[in-house]
Amino acid sequence: MLSKGVFAQTTCKLIRCSSTLHSKAAPAVMTQLQSEMPQCDHRPAAYNGPSYERILETRKNHLTPNLLAHFKKPLVIHAGHMQWLYDHEGRRYLDMFGGIVTVSVGHCHPKVNQALSEQMSKLWHTTNIYMHPKIHEYAERLTAKFPGKLKAVCFVNSGSEANDLAMLLARLHTGNQDILTFRNAYHGMSPYTMGLTAHSTWRYPLPGVNNGILHVMNPDPYQGIWGGSACRDSPVQTTRSCSCPPNDCQAGVNYYNELEQTFKYSLPRGKVAAMFAESIQGVGGTVQFPKGYLKRAAELVRANGGLFVADEVQTGFGRTGDHFWGFESHDYTPDIVTMAKGIGNGFPLAAVVTTPEIAASLGMALHFNTYGGNPMASAVGISVLDVIEEEQLQRNSLEVGTYFLKCLEELQQRYELIGDVRGKGLMIGVELVSDRETRAPLAAPHVLDIWEMCKDMGVLFGRGGLHGNVLSFRPPLCISYEDVELTLSILEAVFVEHMNKRPRGWRVITSQNRGLL
Repeated sequence: MLSKGVFAQTTCKLIRCSSTLHSKAAPAVMTQLQSEMPQCDHRPAAYNGPSYERILETRKNHLTPNLLAHFKKPLVIHAGHMQWLYDHEGRRYLDMFGGIVTVSVGHCHPKVNQALSEQMSKLWHTTNIYMHPKIHEYAERLTAKFPGKLKAVCFVNSGSEANDLAMLLARLHTGNQDILTFRNAYHGMSPYTMGLTAHSTWRYPLPGVNNGILHVMNPDPYQGIWGGSACRDSPVQTTRSCSCPPNDCQAGVNYYNELEQTFKYSLPRGKVAAMFAESIQGVGGTVQFPKGYLKRAAELVRANGGLFVADEVQTGFGRTGDHFWGFESHDYTPDIVTMAKGIGNGFPLAAVVTTPEIAASLGMALHFNTYGGNPMASAVGISVLDVIEEEQLQRNSLEVGTYFLKCLEELQQRYELIGDVRGKGLMIGVELVSDRETRAPLAAPHVLDIWEMCKDMGVLFGRGGLHGNVLSFRPPLCISYEDVELTLSILEAVFVEHMNKRPRGWRVITSQNRGLL
């Protein structure tokens, strides 16, 4: 981890002085930043596919309407290399979103490409009615990453499938029906997992979706009822104040007491099937829970006959930096772990890891997954683990991610629209607000304008949260300090350019107005 002295030096170097970015100078600065992208020797082949207009027409006429394109002018991406993406006209973009947290070790990583190519030349697919070596090799490698009795794995193809199977396992093993999850959680969009997902924007009006599922209060230290200045396991804390002593988060205690009320009044005593929790909420806007909360919640669930499920679809495989799995930062061991996205670096691959005793519940009937753990998927999975270890990407996530977070915190001190900076490693959120005191979200048109301008200048990232006002940074774990500097430069240039349009209630923080916050 970087020392405070290094942070101070590098942060001062990176954060640009807004006085040089007045309205007349901003376009020149933007042009300069576009030309200052870090060097990359990769040159993709020229695009020779259908025209941009033809793609738009095909998308409109032949793809289902749920496939919404990002940006006012959507991108056509035809090539990728490590942290870089290339559009159909040859423009290069820094990918700070990783295909929604999916590209873990880099686009078209040569070692992963080679592993897939070699396996494809030997055997694509048999299903698991026959034994093939790769799934067995991979099962040993993957389960070795887990503590305790978490040594049984079932391979599937997506995060929704993994969480779907975890729900089934929990209900079969416990004989109970009720499952808890948080408001603001996202666990998938299958008809089964849609009930776990607690965002109105992601739910269809179907009967039975919430069958046996309760959404409990989200323990959010920034937007929630309770929060303080030392709640999160993060290099950056909220601006909310508290008087909690070290290692005693009163906000966490209050949220836990609310959870206990659900058990007292809304559940059959001792008859819970499971509780699901993302180690850091992803789609919900990079929300981190108070320290110690999940550990106590897991104990409560088990005391009532249930299992605790850690959803590591976004936080797994070293993304949070200090641990390989996000749940390890919360100091507990779950009963079931689900994973997807970064597990395959973009290849359709997911898994459920649990104990042999819980896994035995699947023996009550036949259960089968045609593609889960097939030879190609297993070869890719093994190579991803190899690259994370050989290139020390977990360490890179910790060091570069912590550096990025501290620089964003410096930016927050200069721009009032940044209400909160949070996250760990390379799972980072920046919440934009219209009012710091009320924490009201910045209006969508302003957020979309910022998003679009950053894209036009060559940096891609996502948006999260119920209101879409949280900038989501989830890049491939191979990004460098130089990439972070580019991102910060473009963010500040865009903030200043957008500020000159004078959206109501937004200003640069100066020494004169700092005391008003």
